[in-house]
Amino acid sequence: MKSHRLRLLALAAIPAAFVGIFFLYPLATILRHGFDASTLAQTWGNPATAGVLRFTVTQALASTGLCLLLALPTAAALARLRFRGRRLLNALLVVPFVLPTVVVAAAFLSLMDSLGLTDRFRHTTWAIIAAHVFFNYAVIARSVGAFWSQLDTAPEQAARVLGAGRVRTFTTVTLPRLIPAIAASTAIVLLFNFTSFGVILILGGPRRATLETEIWRFAVQRIEFDVAASLALLQLVFVLVIVTASTVWQRRRGVPEHLGAHSASAPRGAAQRLAVLAACLTAVVVIGMPVAALVERSLRHSGGYSFENFRLLGAGTHAMSVSPLTALGNSLTFALAATAIAGSVGLAAAAVVSRSGGAASAFEGLFLVPLGASGVLLGFGALLALDAPPLDLRLSWWLVPITHALIGIPFVIRSTVPALRAVSERLREAAAVLGASPRRVWREVDLPPALRGLAVGVGFAFAVSLGEFGATAFIARPERPTLPLAIFRLLSRPGQANFGQAMALSVILLALVAGAVLLIDRFRLPGSADF
Repeated sequence: MKSHRLRLLALAAIPAAFVGIFFLYPLATILRHGFDASTLAQTWGNPATAGVLRFTVTQALASTGLCLLLALPTAAALARLRFRGRRLLNALLVVPFVLPTVVVAAAFLSLMDSLGLTDRFRHTTWAIIAAHVFFNYAVIARSVGAFWSQLDTAPEQAARVLGAGRVRTFTTVTLPRLIPAIAASTAIVLLFNFTSFGVILILGGPRRATLETEIWRFAVQRIEFDVAASLALLQLVFVLVIVTASTVWQRRRGVPEHLGAHSASAPRGAAQRLAVLAACLTAVVVIGMPVAALVERSLRHSGGYSFENFRLLGAGTHAMSVSPLTALGNSLTFALAATAIAGSVGLAAAAVVSRSGGAASAFEGLFLVPLGASGVLLGFGALLALDAPPLDLRLSWWLVPITHALIGIPFVIRSTVPALRAVSERLREAAAVLGASPRRVWREVDLPPALRGLAVGVGFAFAVSLGEFGATAFIARPERPTLPLAIFRLLSRPGQANFGQAMALSVILLALVAGAVLLIDRFRLPGSADF
């Protein structure tokens, strides 16, 4: 038993050191810079900061409210009704999960361009809200719908028998039981909207600044690290308030609910058929139109349709020092390196979590924290902290994949731990009795069933690295831009040629990420949850 614990401690030291050095230390550096009294008072007391904070909160609340209003009818249709095209609708809802922020922004720019609304809506709050609804619509529709579909229908049927109409039954019986799921998904969406970066930067422009974009501007463009750190500290305070308030509210108001089998039935009557039609049309408008506009605009060139925008990607451009296709190669290389790091570190962490008993939750939580931090905080922390020996990595090629791996590790852990926990302890004991060393037991008993979960995790890590923008905007070298950075730079320059190439690159990035997710589905274990 003692040797077993020593082996676990030795194995745990590797992933713990990785997260400690490349996440906790940079985060502590941000806090140290942000706690400078004079800078903190000057930054937080500045009326401009108050305006940025007010807009950050306002757009997050407005985006979340509209998303909730549009997604709940779709959640109801998916939960209670079984209709033709239901699987297709579920598949359509997966699209926003896999799209990088720059692709979403490009999709809405192309939609505005196709409708002739660019001059009216670009750099407006409405454009930001629309993009956020696109991003987070599926979070509410899928999570609330999944919870709703497993609710026991007996209380609703009893209310109807006692004379309550559909509306009263929903407001007095169904809605109160849905509150925990709605609150949980709403808190997630609010947090996503509050820490949004790429959408704000591209669609909002300099006139629609949030805390995230201001941190980037002060750190990268103005090189005022102390002010950026003060803004990062302010953002951390609000993020902690949102998370804490959500957790406390759910503990106080959340009532355990009996969940059973899915209870969907075929639509009956005109009202239910209209509900199905409304849900499908809403999903098509919210999700389908921007993606379709992106593909259409990528093919439009000189008044016609061709692949000219894709052909021009191999040539040089004034927006960047390298060709867009070079940026594609950089992204693939970084993603492969980040996947290798996330896979090896995440597998070691998963092995410890699956065998560490009561300490498993705390150890696993250490690796899930980077997933809750925004990419801007990860990138700014790396830029601020990893610039002196022996951790002078600011000019190193490895800084980008290391930072991307921090986001990918939680996916590897969450997909691999269930497979490792499913391995019978008797198999390990039998192998040990037959003379197998601990290393051979791990290699021949634990590893084979874990490989399928590992494949899912590294697939997500690869997809996340391909589309990561917030952290990369801080740490990528100008001569080594990634695909999202190339799209951003092309969109930042005027001219139809630059815009067309940005659309073409966005379609390529969309295809790469969607392809990775399709491969993930082939390895996903039956009944496993979405990330």
